[in-house]
Amino acid sequence: MRIDAHQHYWDPARGDYGWLTPDLKTLYRTYGPADLAPMRTLADIQRTVVVQAAPTIDETRYLLGLARNEASIAGVVGWVPLLGPEAPALIAEFARDPKFKGVRPMLQDLPDDNWIADVALAPAVEALLAHDLAFDALIFARHVNAFETFATCFPSLRVVVDHGAKPPIRDDHACWRTWADGITRLARQPQVHCKLSGLATEAAPGWTETTLKPYVDHLLVSFGPERLMWGSDWPVLNLNGDYLLWHSVASTLLGSLSDVEREAIFGGNARAFYRL
Repeated sequence: MRIDAHQHYWDPARGDYGWLTPDLKTLYRTYGPADLAPMRTLADIQRTVVVQAAPTIDETRYLLGLARNEASIAGVVGWVPLLGPEAPALIAEFARDPKFKGVRPMLQDLPDDNWIADVALAPAVEALLAHDLAFDALIFARHVNAFETFATCFPSLRVVVDHGAKPPIRDDHACWRTWADGITRLARQPQVHCKLSGLATEAAPGWTETTLKPYVDHLLVSFGPERLMWGSDWPVLNLNGDYLLWHSVASTLLGSLSDVEREAIFGGNARAFYRL
């Protein structure tokens, strides 16, 4: 089974997507399963993991509601207030839905880069472990120090780094070393996986296979094909690319791998990681 390990559905009329404003004309509309279905079919993607895009409990309930009536949604990664006293109870509640697979705090938007290292997260993490749920980390290279502390404290927690930790591709390698060293450090934690997603969004317009190849190669060397999973980041991807183009480019860049390794990145790893 081929799985898109990272995409979004949303409805701006719901009113809790603070970052999604009318200025983002390409994205400021409702995106649902029917919009993605034709592209999934052409790319031979059978299932997806839908990831939160608003830091609200209501959006998590909205996504789970979509998932109950949509067979292509294999899992939902939602949001809960992980530092709140209600976090363990909310996690337990959501875990009763078989398609709830994990949580994602929007770390890239938080004012404190060290938030993830707060020991007060322990009750929420213990609840994730108790319910065999995963943790998506939306980070940049600047979060690596704090994230290492978090991962060391919770070595049993399944963690995946979203979008390759958002490398500064459009900066023409100006910050390559900081990002590359951070990826190498993150990959030393055996429970940490990584999504091969979001790279087109970080590149300048007109990106090509050549543009993305050094970043894909470094992620592959660091995590190996057994800890990488392909994701589209659609419809955010539409800001600087499209679904079929990114799927084709990723397939080409992974062309030197064996069939087994490619199938793992394009489905098997996500299925195992998220318990789909």
